[in-house]
Amino acid sequence: MFVVREGFSSMGRAKLPAAITVTISFFALVLLALFSTVSLSFLDVIQQLRSRVEVEVFLGDTLNDSQAIDAVRQIKMVKGVSEAIYVSKDEAAETFAQDFGENIVKILGSNPLPRSVRLKFLAGYAHPESIKRIVPEIQAIVPDADIRYNQSFLTQIEQNARLFTLVTGGVGVLISVATVVLIGYTIRLAMYSRQEKIRTMRLVGATGWFIGAPYIIEGALQGVLSGVLAAGALWLLSVQLLARYEPQLYAVVQPSILFVYPATVALGLLLGIFGSALSVSNYLRVVSKR
Repeated sequence: MFVVREGFSSMGRAKLPAAITVTISFFALVLLALFSTVSLSFLDVIQQLRSRVEVEVFLGDTLNDSQAIDAVRQIKMVKGVSEAIYVSKDEAAETFAQDFGENIVKILGSNPLPRSVRLKFLAGYAHPESIKRIVPEIQAIVPDADIRYNQSFLTQIEQNARLFTLVTGGVGVLISVATVVLIGYTIRLAMYSRQEKIRTMRLVGATGWFIGAPYIIEGALQGVLSGVLAAGALWLLSVQLLARYEPQLYAVVQPSILFVYPATVALGLLLGIFGSALSVSNYLRVVSKR
Protein backbone atom coordinates (compact mmCIF):
# COMPACT_ATOMS: atom_id res chain seq x y z
CA MET A 1 0.00 0.00 0.00
CA PHE A 2 2.91 2.33 0.71
CA VAL A 3 4.28 1.76 -2.81
CA VAL A 4 0.89 2.39 -4.44
CA ARG A 5 0.22 5.47 -2.28
CA GLU A 6 3.65 6.88 -3.12
CA GLY A 7 3.06 6.32 -6.80
CA PHE A 8 -0.20 8.28 -6.75
CA SER A 9 1.18 11.08 -4.60
CA SER A 10 4.34 11.50 -6.71
CA MET A 11 2.41 13.29 -9.45
CA GLY A 12 1.04 15.74 -6.88
CA ARG A 13 4.52 16.59 -5.61
CA ALA A 14 5.84 17.43 -9.09
CA LYS A 15 2.81 18.96 -10.74
CA LEU A 16 4.56 21.04 -13.40
CA PRO A 17 6.88 18.31 -14.83
CA ALA A 18 4.00 15.82 -14.73
CA ALA A 19 1.65 18.27 -16.48
CA ILE A 20 4.24 18.97 -19.19
CA THR A 21 4.84 15.25 -19.75
CA VAL A 22 1.13 14.45 -19.87
CA THR A 23 0.53 17.30 -22.32
CA ILE A 24 3.34 16.32 -24.68
CA SER A 25 2.46 12.62 -24.39
CA PHE A 26 -1.16 13.53 -25.14
CA PHE A 27 -0.20 15.19 -28.43
CA ALA A 28 2.09 12.29 -29.29
CA LEU A 29 -0.67 9.74 -28.62
CA VAL A 30 -3.18 11.78 -30.62
CA LEU A 31 -0.79 11.66 -33.58
CA LEU A 32 -0.32 7.93 -33.06
CA ALA A 33 -4.08 7.42 -32.86
CA LEU A 34 -4.63 9.36 -36.08
CA PHE A 35 -1.86 7.48 -37.87
CA SER A 36 -3.25 4.17 -36.60
CA THR A 37 -6.77 5.04 -37.74
CA VAL A 38 -5.61 6.04 -41.21
CA SER A 39 -3.36 2.98 -41.49
CA LEU A 40 -6.04 0.51 -40.40
CA SER A 41 -8.63 2.14 -42.67
CA PHE A 42 -6.18 1.99 -45.57
CA LEU A 43 -5.58 -1.71 -44.89
CA ASP A 44 -9.35 -2.28 -44.81
CA VAL A 45 -9.65 -0.60 -48.21
CA ILE A 46 -6.82 -2.78 -49.53
CA GLN A 47 -8.62 -5.89 -48.23
CA GLN A 48 -11.81 -4.79 -49.97
CA LEU A 49 -9.94 -4.23 -53.22
CA ARG A 50 -8.35 -7.66 -52.89
CA SER A 51 -11.75 -9.26 -52.29
CA ARG A 52 -12.96 -7.72 -55.56
CA VAL A 53 -10.09 -9.12 -57.60
CA GLU A 54 -11.43 -11.44 -60.29
CA VAL A 55 -9.74 -13.92 -62.57
CA GLU A 56 -11.60 -14.94 -65.72
CA VAL A 57 -11.07 -18.44 -67.04
CA PHE A 58 -12.29 -18.67 -70.65
CA LEU A 59 -13.09 -22.30 -71.41
CA GLY A 60 -12.21 -23.89 -74.72
CA ASP A 61 -14.76 -25.40 -77.12
CA THR A 62 -13.41 -28.90 -76.54
CA LEU A 63 -15.40 -29.16 -73.29
CA ASN A 64 -19.10 -29.91 -73.35
CA ASP A 65 -21.50 -28.41 -70.79
CA SER A 66 -21.28 -31.29 -68.31
CA GLN A 67 -17.49 -31.31 -68.50
CA ALA A 68 -17.43 -27.55 -67.99
CA ILE A 69 -19.64 -27.79 -64.90
CA ASP A 70 -17.42 -30.56 -63.52
CA ALA A 71 -14.35 -28.38 -64.13
CA VAL A 72 -16.01 -25.54 -62.21
CA ARG A 73 -16.62 -27.91 -59.29
CA GLN A 74 -12.91 -28.88 -59.27
CA ILE A 75 -11.81 -25.24 -59.51
CA LYS A 76 -13.94 -24.37 -56.46
CA MET A 77 -11.91 -26.89 -54.48
CA VAL A 78 -8.59 -25.14 -55.27
CA LYS A 79 -7.10 -23.68 -52.10
CA GLY A 80 -7.61 -19.92 -51.94
CA VAL A 81 -10.61 -19.76 -54.30
CA SER A 82 -13.64 -18.33 -52.48
CA GLU A 83 -16.08 -18.28 -55.39
CA ALA A 84 -16.27 -19.78 -58.89
CA ILE A 85 -19.20 -18.62 -61.02
CA TYR A 86 -19.91 -20.45 -64.28
CA VAL A 87 -20.97 -18.15 -67.14
CA SER A 88 -22.62 -19.94 -70.08
CA LYS A 89 -22.59 -18.68 -73.66
CA ASP A 90 -26.15 -17.37 -73.30
CA GLU A 91 -25.28 -15.53 -70.08
CA ALA A 92 -22.22 -14.05 -71.77
CA ALA A 93 -24.45 -12.78 -74.61
CA GLU A 94 -26.83 -11.19 -72.09
CA THR A 95 -23.90 -9.46 -70.35
CA PHE A 96 -22.67 -8.18 -73.73
CA ALA A 97 -26.12 -6.78 -74.49
CA GLN A 98 -26.27 -5.02 -71.10
CA ASP A 99 -22.79 -3.53 -71.49
CA PHE A 100 -22.92 -2.49 -75.15
CA GLY A 101 -26.67 -2.33 -75.90
CA GLU A 102 -26.36 -4.70 -78.85
CA ASN A 103 -27.58 -8.25 -79.41
CA ILE A 104 -24.48 -10.03 -80.69
CA VAL A 105 -26.49 -13.07 -81.85
CA LYS A 106 -28.68 -10.92 -84.11
CA ILE A 107 -25.67 -9.04 -85.46
CA LEU A 108 -23.49 -12.09 -86.26
CA GLY A 109 -26.16 -14.75 -86.60
CA SER A 110 -24.47 -16.88 -83.93
CA ASN A 111 -22.94 -16.58 -80.46
CA PRO A 112 -19.12 -16.47 -80.66
CA LEU A 113 -18.67 -15.64 -76.96
CA PRO A 114 -16.90 -18.35 -74.96
CA ARG A 115 -18.07 -19.93 -71.73
CA SER A 116 -16.10 -18.75 -68.75
CA VAL A 117 -15.58 -19.06 -65.01
CA ARG A 118 -15.27 -15.96 -62.82
CA LEU A 119 -13.05 -16.57 -59.83
CA LYS A 120 -12.84 -14.66 -56.57
CA PHE A 121 -10.25 -15.32 -53.90
CA LEU A 122 -9.94 -15.24 -50.15
CA ALA A 123 -8.31 -12.02 -48.90
CA GLY A 124 -5.09 -13.80 -47.96
CA TYR A 125 -4.72 -15.21 -51.48
CA ALA A 126 -5.73 -12.16 -53.54
CA HIS A 127 -2.23 -10.91 -54.27
CA PRO A 128 0.08 -11.50 -57.26
CA GLU A 129 2.30 -14.20 -55.72
CA SER A 130 -0.63 -16.38 -54.60
CA ILE A 131 -2.52 -15.99 -57.87
CA LYS A 132 0.61 -16.98 -59.79
CA ARG A 133 0.68 -20.20 -57.75
CA ILE A 134 -3.04 -20.83 -58.24
CA VAL A 135 -3.10 -20.28 -62.03
CA PRO A 136 -1.10 -23.47 -62.85
CA GLU A 137 -3.50 -25.52 -60.69
CA ILE A 138 -6.44 -24.17 -62.67
CA GLN A 139 -4.60 -24.76 -65.94
CA ALA A 140 -4.07 -28.38 -64.92
CA ILE A 141 -7.86 -28.77 -64.57
CA VAL A 142 -8.69 -27.02 -67.87
CA PRO A 143 -5.54 -27.17 -70.06
CA ASP A 144 -7.02 -25.33 -73.05
CA ALA A 145 -8.45 -22.45 -70.99
CA ASP A 146 -7.40 -18.84 -71.43
CA ILE A 147 -6.80 -17.33 -67.96
CA ARG A 148 -6.78 -13.55 -67.66
CA TYR A 149 -6.45 -11.07 -64.78
CA ASN A 150 -5.10 -7.57 -64.22
CA GLN A 151 -1.65 -8.41 -62.88
CA SER A 152 -0.33 -4.82 -63.03
CA PHE A 153 -3.27 -3.56 -60.95
CA LEU A 154 -2.63 -6.21 -58.30
CA THR A 155 1.09 -5.42 -58.21
CA GLN A 156 0.38 -1.71 -57.79
CA ILE A 157 -1.98 -2.41 -54.86
CA GLU A 158 0.69 -4.47 -53.08
CA GLN A 159 3.42 -1.88 -53.68
CA ASN A 160 1.26 0.95 -52.32
CA ALA A 161 0.30 -1.15 -49.30
CA ARG A 162 3.95 -1.92 -48.47
CA LEU A 163 5.06 1.70 -48.91
CA PHE A 164 2.22 3.06 -46.77
CA THR A 165 2.85 0.46 -44.05
CA LEU A 166 6.56 1.30 -43.92
CA VAL A 167 5.96 5.06 -43.74
CA THR A 168 3.23 4.92 -41.07
CA GLY A 169 5.11 2.26 -39.11
CA GLY A 170 8.30 4.34 -39.10
CA VAL A 171 6.46 7.48 -37.99
CA GLY A 172 4.66 5.50 -35.28
CA VAL A 173 7.94 4.11 -33.92
CA LEU A 174 9.51 7.60 -33.82
CA ILE A 175 6.55 9.05 -31.93
CA SER A 176 6.54 6.11 -29.49
CA VAL A 177 10.27 6.50 -28.79
CA ALA A 178 9.82 10.24 -28.20
CA THR A 179 6.99 9.54 -25.74
CA VAL A 180 9.07 6.98 -23.84
CA VAL A 181 12.00 9.42 -23.61
CA LEU A 182 9.77 12.25 -22.34
CA ILE A 183 8.18 10.12 -19.64
CA GLY A 184 11.58 8.73 -18.70
CA TYR A 185 13.10 12.19 -18.27
CA THR A 186 10.20 13.31 -16.09
CA ILE A 187 10.61 10.28 -13.83
CA ARG A 188 14.36 10.81 -13.67
CA LEU A 189 13.86 14.46 -12.63
CA ALA A 190 11.47 13.30 -9.92
CA MET A 191 14.04 10.81 -8.65
CA TYR A 192 16.85 13.40 -8.64
CA SER A 193 14.67 15.78 -6.64
CA ARG A 194 14.26 13.05 -4.02
CA GLN A 195 17.75 11.60 -4.14
CA GLU A 196 18.35 12.19 -0.41
CA LYS A 197 15.23 10.20 0.43
CA ILE A 198 16.28 7.44 -1.96
CA ARG A 199 19.78 7.34 -0.43
CA THR A 200 18.27 7.02 3.04
CA MET A 201 15.99 4.21 1.89
CA ARG A 202 18.97 2.32 0.46
CA LEU A 203 20.92 2.76 3.73
CA VAL A 204 18.11 1.15 5.73
CA GLY A 205 18.00 -1.81 3.32
CA ALA A 206 15.21 -0.95 0.85
CA THR A 207 15.39 -3.00 -2.35
CA GLY A 208 15.61 -1.50 -5.78
CA TRP A 209 12.06 -2.67 -6.56
CA PHE A 210 10.67 -1.01 -3.42
CA ILE A 211 12.38 2.27 -4.29
CA GLY A 212 11.53 2.27 -8.00
CA ALA A 213 7.97 0.90 -7.92
CA PRO A 214 6.30 4.24 -6.98
CA TYR A 215 8.00 5.96 -9.92
CA ILE A 216 6.90 3.22 -12.31
CA ILE A 217 3.35 3.65 -11.02
CA GLU A 218 3.71 7.39 -11.57
CA GLY A 219 4.83 6.82 -15.16
CA ALA A 220 1.96 4.40 -15.72
CA LEU A 221 -0.52 6.98 -14.40
CA GLN A 222 0.90 9.64 -16.69
CA GLY A 223 0.64 7.26 -19.63
CA VAL A 224 -2.96 6.25 -18.86
CA LEU A 225 -4.01 9.87 -18.37
CA SER A 226 -2.40 10.84 -21.69
CA GLY A 227 -4.08 7.88 -23.40
CA VAL A 228 -7.53 8.71 -22.03
CA LEU A 229 -7.19 12.35 -23.10
CA ALA A 230 -5.93 11.29 -26.55
CA ALA A 231 -8.86 8.87 -26.97
CA GLY A 232 -11.23 11.69 -26.01
CA ALA A 233 -9.62 14.00 -28.54
CA LEU A 234 -9.94 11.32 -31.22
CA TRP A 235 -13.62 10.93 -30.34
CA LEU A 236 -14.16 14.68 -30.71
CA LEU A 237 -12.34 14.76 -34.05
CA SER A 238 -14.15 11.74 -35.46
CA VAL A 239 -17.68 11.82 -34.05
CA GLN A 240 -18.18 15.56 -33.58
CA LEU A 241 -16.37 16.76 -36.71
CA LEU A 242 -15.81 13.99 -39.24
CA ALA A 243 -19.18 12.25 -38.79
CA ARG A 244 -21.00 15.57 -39.00
CA TYR A 245 -19.26 17.10 -42.01
CA GLU A 246 -17.85 14.07 -43.87
CA PRO A 247 -20.19 11.13 -43.09
CA GLN A 248 -18.96 9.03 -46.02
CA LEU A 249 -15.34 9.30 -44.89
CA TYR A 250 -16.41 8.57 -41.31
CA ALA A 251 -18.14 5.38 -42.47
CA VAL A 252 -14.80 4.21 -43.90
CA VAL A 253 -12.74 4.91 -40.76
CA GLN A 254 -15.36 4.05 -38.13
CA PRO A 255 -14.41 0.33 -37.72
CA SER A 256 -10.77 1.33 -37.20
CA ILE A 257 -11.64 4.10 -34.72
CA LEU A 258 -13.59 1.69 -32.50
CA PHE A 259 -10.40 -0.39 -32.17
CA VAL A 260 -8.09 2.62 -31.75
CA TYR A 261 -9.94 4.04 -28.69
CA PRO A 262 -8.92 1.27 -26.23
CA ALA A 263 -5.62 0.70 -28.04
CA THR A 264 -4.61 4.33 -27.42
CA VAL A 265 -5.22 4.02 -23.66
CA ALA A 266 -3.38 0.69 -23.54
CA LEU A 267 -0.48 2.11 -25.53
CA GLY A 268 -0.25 5.10 -23.20
CA LEU A 269 -0.08 2.70 -20.22
CA LEU A 270 2.63 0.56 -21.86
CA LEU A 271 4.73 3.56 -22.92
CA GLY A 272 4.43 5.05 -19.43
CA ILE A 273 5.52 1.82 -17.74
CA PHE A 274 8.35 1.24 -20.18
CA GLY A 275 9.66 4.81 -20.03
CA SER A 276 9.56 4.99 -16.24
CA ALA A 277 11.01 1.49 -15.77
CA LEU A 278 13.89 2.35 -18.11
CA SER A 279 14.58 5.60 -16.27
CA VAL A 280 14.36 3.96 -12.81
CA SER A 281 16.73 1.14 -13.75
CA ASN A 282 19.28 3.57 -15.23
CA TYR A 283 19.11 5.86 -12.20
CA LEU A 284 19.47 3.03 -9.67
CA ARG A 285 22.37 1.59 -11.66
CA VAL A 286 24.19 4.95 -11.52
CA VAL A 287 23.48 5.37 -7.82
CA SER A 288 24.71 1.88 -6.98
CA LYS A 289 28.09 2.65 -8.57
CA ARG A 290 28.71 5.68 -6.37
